[in-house]
Amino acid sequence: MSHSMIRVLFEGRLVKWAKAKSPALRVARQNDGFEPLVDETYFRAFTLPAAVDSLDLAGAHRLYTGVFQVTIVTPAGKSTFAGDSLADELAALFPLNDRLTKDGLTVQVMTPVEPGPHQQEDSASTIPVSFEYRADTT
Repeated sequence: MSHSMIRVLFEGRLVKWAKAKSPALRVARQNDGFEPLVDETYFRAFTLPAAVDSLDLAGAHRLYTGVFQVTIVTPAGKSTFAGDSLADELAALFPLNDRLTKDGLTVQVMTPVEPGPHQQEDSASTIPVSFEYRADTT
């Protein structure tokens, strides 16, 4: 039970959804080899874990919190509408208070999906979107 399992849960949902889109979109995941194609729209997914805590005197409880961030990458020089639209779709994919469970670990979406500022890179425009999560174990 750890942040890595939480990452697997969120990435799994993201990848399944992205593959089902038409056209399908790819997801660059943490520490995976990924080479973007020219003029490709894709996602970069990251888990930004916070410190693990324990809220009981016995030390059996573990509290995992952090941020899951998906950066939407669209080709430079085009309208930002496509990226903004994908941000809205991500908000629907990870609704507030949603719970994902695997192997006895349940993680909850604690904040609404929030888009950050558009950022211009050399050959792309990016929009970071993120939400906070929490998982408790005993």
